[in-house]
Amino acid sequence: MRWRSSTALVIVSMSVAACDNMANQPKLNPYELPFGSQINWPVRPVPHTIARGDPLNPPGPPPVSMALLERGQQRFDIYCSPCHSRLGDGNGMIVQRGFPHPPSYQSDALRNAPNQLFYDVITHGYGVMYSYADRVSPADRWAIVAYIRALQASASASLSDVPAEKRSSLQ
Repeated sequence: MRWRSSTALVIVSMSVAACDNMANQPKLNPYELPFGSQINWPVRPVPHTIARGDPLNPPGPPPVSMALLERGQQRFDIYCSPCHSRLGDGNGMIVQRGFPHPPSYQSDALRNAPNQLFYDVITHGYGVMYSYADRVSPADRWAIVAYIRALQASASASLSDVPAEKRSSLQ
């Protein structure tokens, strides 16, 4: 009997000890850092966020260089040539399989169009073309625009436009 009463007393005391108020347990308060962690002040914004009042578009096209044209050609071949073709005539592989023809870059309307129009169409899309803003960075959009202008210039170039020392390398 004594054994039973001592066992009951142990069980009751353990039960009382287990009913501690959970508010007294260690926890993190809102906006409190875990122990041992540090934060570097000032806190940097999340990448690709735009602060209120900042311009939505970058300031403008960079100066044209050979590196910019090569980057533009690479990005054009990846994103634009499936529809516009590598020549920019609007007869890409997707078009050959039934997709509507995009306009040719050699048309007078697009030759006379401002560079910002090409940038805006890449950014926002136009007609059947959807936006490439999430795929092509702003710097690459300007590179593509520069390459489109090079395509337009090369379509109407003649042999007399090539320097004499470079003509022998042409076939």
